[in-house]
Amino acid sequence: MDVAKLAELLHETAEHHGPFEESAPPHNWWDWYAPYLDARLSGRTPEEASRAAARHMEPILHGGG
Repeated sequence: MDVAKLAELLHETAEHHGPFEESAPPHNWWDWYAPYLDARLSGRTPEEASRAAARHMEPILHGGG
């Protein structure tokens, strides 16, 4: 992946993380970014990637991860 495409994907990731960050307890941003980026690189839509990241965060935010 070239740097410009990566920058675009990171920007998209930040935009989708914003609403989650506003409503979630304090957390490390990279715990949300990693599954989001993985899902997008696997061909999932931004909405699917957001759901995947949120699912990944559940045990982390509730003491199980």
